[in-house]
Amino acid sequence: MAERNPYSARLPSSDQRDHLIVQVAKLYYDLDRTQSEIANELGLTRWQVGKLLTEAKEAGIVRIEITPRAGRRTTVELELQRSFGVKEAIVVPTGEIDDPSLVIDGVAQAAATHLASLSPKPKLIGVSWGRTMSAVARALPKDWCPGLHVVLVNGSTALTATSSRNSAVAEEFAQSTGGRATLLPVPAIIGSKSTRQALEQDPILGRVLALAEEAPVLCFGLGGLTSQSVLLGSGYLGDEDIARLRDLEAVGDIMGRFVDRNGRIADTQLDDRTIGLKLEALAAKERVIGVAAGEDKHRIAAACLRAGYVTDLVTDEVTARRILEEGV
Repeated sequence: MAERNPYSARLPSSDQRDHLIVQVAKLYYDLDRTQSEIANELGLTRWQVGKLLTEAKEAGIVRIEITPRAGRRTTVELELQRSFGVKEAIVVPTGEIDDPSLVIDGVAQAAATHLASLSPKPKLIGVSWGRTMSAVARALPKDWCPGLHVVLVNGSTALTATSSRNSAVAEEFAQSTGGRATLLPVPAIIGSKSTRQALEQDPILGRVLALAEEAPVLCFGLGGLTSQSVLLGSGYLGDEDIARLRDLEAVGDIMGRFVDRNGRIADTQLDDRTIGLKLEALAAKERVIGVAAGEDKHRIAAACLRAGYVTDLVTDEVTARRILEEGV
């Protein structure tokens, strides 16, 4: 992939600026990147990188170790980056919190801040749906990326009634920027491979899938293989399907595609009936941001990292430590 040209837009302020300062400081002081390399990787100028490093020292963010003002576990973040080679890891401390909804909200807020801090700002972004992504959409600041075009990357029409509309994630992303959303109004999983092939050949749906392929930035939640799976709750799968996937050593799903611990498709027949972006498309993206909240997500997050599917991971401290325990 060609290196991105330096981007000379104004640096963000407040929480987004703190986020960027931490990111630059980690790359420079802990990962031994040059200021030119950092500028290319983050879409900044060398002058901006130097300014952020100066601010990091003046604000006390950089001392003997990186200590961001925002709640972060930078030591764990660096372990993840070194172990798996991701561009960025964001680990949210959870302390004694054991309420899953609070963990999701904390990770979602960190993911929203990270998205709002991207530079240069994307014009097109692909998103998945689910509980975690709904929380990310709610946490996005207003006008964080004006005029953004958002495309849903996997089928979203639920077969059973749920508390929220699956397509609402893309719509809320777009509303937060004054942009527009392109939806994929078909089921995530259908009854036969031939039906999936016929749907994908439809010119209207084909345009949506092509747009998902074109999106340079993706953000999706990682799904655990539990009775709480949104694919089960939406009527696509039953308890017997979850049991069969466990027998096939699946650890969870990425955009509705179930994989084993190494990121390989666990059930090819099920995958043949799944509509949406394919996993092999991830390698061509500039940024792929995976969001994993909750201890039951550590196995799918680790599989995602091993396979190199994500460039950025946002997660909670408990999940991050479980990932590191599992190893590469």
